[in-house]
Amino acid sequence: MTPARQAFEYAVLRAVPRVDRGEFVNVGVVLYSQATDFLAARSHIDPARLRALDDAVDLPAIDAALAAVAAMCAGDASAGPVGEQPPGERFRWLAAPRSTVVQAGPVHAGMTVDPAPELDRLFDLLVR
Repeated sequence: MTPARQAFEYAVLRAVPRVDRGEFVNVGVVLYSQATDFLAARSHIDPARLRALDDAVDLPAIDAALAAVAAMCAGDASAGPVGEQPPGERFRWLAAPRSTVVQAGPVHAGMTVDPAPELDRLFDLLVR
């Protein structure tokens, strides 16, 4: 018997070194599956690609923002009140439009048997 496929949603995380120019580099993926109560993110910073957009890019700020995303996904106490919310609300907060150095792209949906390997697949496809 084939395992049941479950719906999931994901958003690509983008580093935007200069918000005024709107240029970005994909630096992560956050994935949420309501059926399995799964919320996680994977991220990777490529300094050379980011410096190609802005040689004065604040890499520690991007790294800190991505660490905050990971903390929110994990429901870590360091994430503050957002980290205390259910996974679906945390995903909506993470995927909401904002004008900061790390932004979420549009939310997309799919189907998977297991969200963890799907997150890895999307990360490899869209970020690495």
